[in-house]
Amino acid sequence: MYVVGESVEQVNEVSVCDLEALLRPDVAAMEEYTPILPFDVLSARLGLPPERIIKMDANENPYGPSPKALAALASFPHHHIYPDPEQTALRAALARYLGVPADRILAGAGADELIDLVCRLFLYPGDGVIVCPPTFGMYRFDALIQGARVVEVPRRDDFSLDVQAVERLCTSAGGAPPPKLIFLASPNNPDGGLVPRADLLRLLRLPVVIVLDEAYVEFAGESALALTAEHTNLIILRTFSKWAGLAGLRVGYGIFPMALMRHLWKIKQPYNVNTAATAAALASLDDLDYLWGNVRRLVAERERLQRELARFDFLRPFPSRSNFVLCQVVGRDARALKLALERRGILVRYFDRPGLRSCLRVSAGKPEHTDALLAALREV
Repeated sequence: MYVVGESVEQVNEVSVCDLEALLRPDVAAMEEYTPILPFDVLSARLGLPPERIIKMDANENPYGPSPKALAALASFPHHHIYPDPEQTALRAALARYLGVPADRILAGAGADELIDLVCRLFLYPGDGVIVCPPTFGMYRFDALIQGARVVEVPRRDDFSLDVQAVERLCTSAGGAPPPKLIFLASPNNPDGGLVPRADLLRLLRLPVVIVLDEAYVEFAGESALALTAEHTNLIILRTFSKWAGLAGLRVGYGIFPMALMRHLWKIKQPYNVNTAATAAALASLDDLDYLWGNVRRLVAERERLQRELARFDFLRPFPSRSNFVLCQVVGRDARALKLALERRGILVRYFDRPGLRSCLRVSAGKPEHTDALLAALREV
């Protein structure tokens, strides 16, 4: 307690403590998640004006929000009022869009928040979670924050799932308690492959909750949404970040079993989806023709990328059903190639992790972005 008359030096003297000693040891030892940098930071680092930078490293939608979403953001009059904690209008609009009851839908500040909510709902320290790398890093990240025991079942060389290995872990965990959650992405990030329906059905027979991340599903034309009606251990997560161009506003949603909904409402932050994100998401759902047109353009550019990148003898693109293409770099250093493109203002993603160090991921952009990338690859 600060006493009148004491000097600042005296107060500091008695209030010093060893903060490192008070930290949770598992959090102190965690690896940091590496996010993608925004335009202004990249511009300063590269010494290039923002208009010279072609961003193909974060699977963002280069067409941006729909005109109706932009108009809604400009005209919304109540940003000084707290948002609706029950997300009433947004959940009703999503119910119409999906054909799913609104009482099974929960929105979040991006699908990332919902991944965190699911982990907090199910996981005590030491509980098991299965992830299948290479895949989206937030599954491991959020599970570790809860002190969970993350069990990795690596994908095969073609990025397909080792379903038998997952089944073995769920039925005989070698003395450890069986895992509670399995996180899967379909299409998977970073390779863009789908979880085959037969594999998903096998996994849904296990005594575990399957969290299926469909962040890129609009580019795939194939969803497992219908399976939520008959499988009470299936959660599907989606986002407005990719197909609707709202990555900067952070709005996602999940379709959950009814048995979980009242518990999710207990633990979510009351005002988790802000008013701007809500207004833009509602307007996006009212401008589907425009947004689906952009989705078709990005799918066409993805197909073009796969064809054109395969013409380079040092690139081997993997089949993708998303808005990006993963390439194996053959006969040269993948990181060096990424840096050579970066010096030309073209950003692609390099992952310094097992199974991906020889690969680059390229987001589908506008046709002129593909042209610039191909020209730069010919130079380097």
